[in-house]
Amino acid sequence: MRVPRAGGFLFWGFRPPRELLRAGLGTLEKRVIEIVWASAEVTVRDVHARLDGKVAYTTVMTTLDRLFRKGLLARTKRARAFVYSASATREQLDQIVASDVVSGLLAGEWAAPLPFLSNLVEAVGERDRALLDELERLVRTKRRQLARTGTRPATAGDAIDPATNEREEP
Repeated sequence: MRVPRAGGFLFWGFRPPRELLRAGLGTLEKRVIEIVWASAEVTVRDVHARLDGKVAYTTVMTTLDRLFRKGLLARTKRARAFVYSASATREQLDQIVASDVVSGLLAGEWAAPLPFLSNLVEAVGERDRALLDELERLVRTKRRQLARTGTRPATAGDAIDPATNEREEP
């Protein structure tokens, strides 16, 4: 079986965070969120104009409302119109999606953290030596933080509560 490559990393059915985020959005939603990210604040009229009137005004209004309901946009009422802004930057959304992917890979009874971690280190090492050094720095920082708080990190032999994704105390 051939394993697909995604973004330089090997995954079975997984995509890079930005692609995962965008896969959950429709074509017009993707275009609209890009317009919002390019501006501090927008109205329906602003987005409609940026789309060159190729989409009905009411469709733009509905799309902005859907993005608001999905939590990707914030909105405030000014006079008779809503003003929309991004709830998070592209980078923040990438971080959230990446965190969810990693948490999903490490959670559950079938999760095997060691293969995931070893493949992560291998992929990072092949891609960029400086990034591997950064990963090492992050691990050292986390170890110091845990030592200061007296928290013992979970180990491979610990029982993990699938409901909370936290170590069960004996």
